[in-house]
Amino acid sequence: MNEKRKPEWTPIGAGKEFATSVMPAMLAPDHVSKAKFPRSKHYDTETLVQGVLSGDRTLLSKAITIIESNSPKHFEPGQELMRKLLPHSGKAIRIGITGVPGAGKSTFIESFGLWLIEQGHQIAVLAVDPSSSLSKGSILGDKTRMDILSRHPQSFIRPSPSSGILGGVARKTRESIVLCEAAGYDVILIETVGVGQSEITVRSMVDFFLLMQIAGAGDELQGIKKGIMELADMIIVNKADGENIPAAQLAQRELNHALHYLRPSTKDWKTKALLCSAIKKTGIEEIWQSIQAFVQQGKTNSSFSTRRTEQITMWFESLITEAVLKSFYAKPGVAQTLPPLKEQVAKGEIPVLTAVKLLLEL
Repeated sequence: MNEKRKPEWTPIGAGKEFATSVMPAMLAPDHVSKAKFPRSKHYDTETLVQGVLSGDRTLLSKAITIIESNSPKHFEPGQELMRKLLPHSGKAIRIGITGVPGAGKSTFIESFGLWLIEQGHQIAVLAVDPSSSLSKGSILGDKTRMDILSRHPQSFIRPSPSSGILGGVARKTRESIVLCEAAGYDVILIETVGVGQSEITVRSMVDFFLLMQIAGAGDELQGIKKGIMELADMIIVNKADGENIPAAQLAQRELNHALHYLRPSTKDWKTKALLCSAIKKTGIEEIWQSIQAFVQQGKTNSSFSTRRTEQITMWFESLITEAVLKSFYAKPGVAQTLPPLKEQVAKGEIPVLTAVKLLLEL
């Protein structure tokens, strides 16, 4: 299995050490390599449902594409998928991961994900990506930043382009979580793009929220840190390796001191700062043990189920708001009246509240 062989073509005079010698292909596990479903550009809903439940990554991707679509023709198929797969979801641990740019989120997720796979878990990574203002597509390319994890048969990585609308991210990512759980992934990692409003959105859909920091991020980030720290169930000081260890330990002490003065994000849980080196793969086991302790405590005192219930209710209410606004703006009277009213308001010819009242009366 490990013996190298020379390819059929080699340069003249190439020896045994020729750089392009290849190894026989490694076969994926049986449940991945067996093609149970014929490949096609179009699948019916039932085939997609069975494909997702069997863990077929290609059909899982197709199913997520349908529920992410804004096309009216995909609405009913997408909701049918959700209705049939929802009973098979809810058993995974959902972990949100955020941090300042450069904190090493993607490197940590790859190391963390590979370690979890070694422990017998199946990992799905949903990356809430910023979108190109031109193409509306994802621009970070998480699969290129998690090269080993993205190719592992026990993992699934899916960027979720935001198209500049956080509400759209919330709906699509929540539904993607349901599909990934139905496909058998028992740890769902949701990565945010940095620091901002998206953190609050992601916090509303996960069980555990993890904030990544690095030593010496600068005083200019203190205000941001405080706001995000209040959402966190754990803080990780990453890049605690080599000459950076003393600085990382100092940052850990300062963060733990600051956490004493903040209200915990989760009832009866004490948020703490831990050290980690994603490159050296140190501190990962301690992080997972802490997450497991959090889940166990939450299930004991019912805070785990209470949070999920509250999140579903918030999801329901946000979708109502989204649907009402969409319906309102789609009305012909509003579409015709809105542009001239905007112009009048901008010129100061009519009070804002009066303009709003006129629109609502339509």
